[in-house]
Amino acid sequence: MPWRKKNKSTKEHLVDNEEVSGGHTGTGTWSNPSVNGAGLPPPPANLRPKLVFHTQLAHGSPTGRIEGFTNVKELYAKIAEVFNITAPEILFCTLNTHKIDMDKLLGGQIGLEDFIFAHIKGIRKEVEVYKSEDALGLTITDNGAGYAFIKRIKEGSVVDRVKVISVGDHVECINGCNIIGTRHYEVARMLKELPKQKHFTLKLVEPMKAFEMLEPRSKGQRPAGDKVGTGRGTLRLRSKGPATVEELPTEFEDRAAKKVDDLLESYMGIRDTELAATMVEVGRDRKNPDEFAMALDETLGDFAFPDEFVFDVWGAIGDAKQGRF
Repeated sequence: MPWRKKNKSTKEHLVDNEEVSGGHTGTGTWSNPSVNGAGLPPPPANLRPKLVFHTQLAHGSPTGRIEGFTNVKELYAKIAEVFNITAPEILFCTLNTHKIDMDKLLGGQIGLEDFIFAHIKGIRKEVEVYKSEDALGLTITDNGAGYAFIKRIKEGSVVDRVKVISVGDHVECINGCNIIGTRHYEVARMLKELPKQKHFTLKLVEPMKAFEMLEPRSKGQRPAGDKVGTGRGTLRLRSKGPATVEELPTEFEDRAAKKVDDLLESYMGIRDTELAATMVEVGRDRKNPDEFAMALDETLGDFAFPDEFVFDVWGAIGDAKQGRF
C-alpha cells in the first residue's frame, strides 16, 4: 500500500534560505515508534511512523522536506516531486555530504538525523576502452532503482588509465547494449566476460557537479576529518515489505558487514552494504556453514554465489562474533 500523498505544492516542500554546504546536517523526526516487522503487510497510512527528512540537490538547491517513503524508488520519487524533476534523473544519494563520496552512499538504512543529497544526471559521454588485462579495475554498485554505477577505480588499472571515466559515473550501455535495470552483479559479470585484447565501448552518465565541486578524480576514499552525523536509530528500507525504524547496527553487525562487503568486491567486483548487512543477518544465528548456505540460497538465490565465497562469508561472520577483526 503506498504512502498517502500530501496535497502540497513544490514551494511548500522547500526552505528557501538554506544553500548547499558540505558541513550541513539535517534532522529526521518520527512520532510513532510502533512499526510492523519485516514480512508483515504495511500498516494503514495514518498509523505509519511520521519520518521527515531534509534534502538538497548535490550540485546546489534550496532545502526540501520529504516524508512518506518505504523504499529507495519511493524516496527518489519524493525528492523528484520536491525539486520538480523526474525520478529517473536521480543517479544516487549521499548522506551528510554533497560530495561524490562512495563511503557515504545511501543504502538500505538512513539515520534519523541524516541529511540527504541527491546527485542527478549531468554530462553523457561515450568512451572506447582497450581491455589489455583480464581485470578492468572497476567496482560496481547500484542505486536500488535500476542504475549501476562505478563505486571504485583501482589505481594503475586499465580503467584508471582512461581519465574521462570517474567514480560515480552511471554505466548506461556496454557495447551498445542498454543495461538500465540490470543488477550491479550482472553488470560486473558482463564487464569481466568482455574478451581480452579487444576494444569495447561504454556509454556513461556522470553526476552533475557545481563549479566548486570540480576536483581531481577520486578513487572513492573517505576524506580525512569528514564526519557523518546520524541519529540514534535508522530507517531500514526494504525492496519488499514496509520500512521499519530500528536501532543502529551493533558493533558485531557493523564489523561483519564491512568484511562481507570486502568479500563481495573481491569475488564479484561489486560493493553493496545493504546486501552485506542482509547476509550477516541471515548468518547471525545459523549453527553451521551448511545451514547458512541453505538459508542464503533461499534468501538470495538469484545471486548464485560460488561455494567458496559462501564459506568465506560464514568464516567472516564467525570471526566478527569472536572479535577477531
